[in-house]
Amino acid sequence: MVASTTLRARRWEPARRLPLKWGRYNDRYFAGLLLIIAGAVHLQGANNYTLIILLIGTTATAVGWSIMPARGWRRMIVILPTISQIWIMLTGPMSMWTLTIPLLAWLIVRHRPLISYLALALPIANGIILPRFFQEYSAMPEALAISTVVLVAAAWLARAIAHSAASRR
Repeated sequence: MVASTTLRARRWEPARRLPLKWGRYNDRYFAGLLLIIAGAVHLQGANNYTLIILLIGTTATAVGWSIMPARGWRRMIVILPTISQIWIMLTGPMSMWTLTIPLLAWLIVRHRPLISYLALALPIANGIILPRFFQEYSAMPEALAISTVVLVAAAWLARAIAHSAASRR
């Protein structure tokens, strides 16, 4: 059962088919994802008095993207935009629209087909709707919680679209 599931995943999950120069796919995937999320959380917890948290979050995010299993150029082109996006989010809930940047980076790194980029509509809509309800920085935890759910749903939607497109071929 596990072997057939892995075989099916490799057939339509392009990043799984890549020959890796070091490490195993699952290890790199989960470590990279953990570092990206931890880095983003660290950066959101920073302020003028905790600059070391900015350094830790920035470094963790950069390392996380750089170890994800993907072609090298795909990993490298997303680092600066995603770190910049996380720093921009320090301005508060009005910047939720910028969550389209890490989703775009995710789609690039995961080798998703262009049709799956339709999922970017979810964080764009989230960025338009949420600021109507949350304007102050004090509402950032709630806005981030909702936005995280939207972002994860959009990533899964992109995966489903990619799977559907691969199944048709």
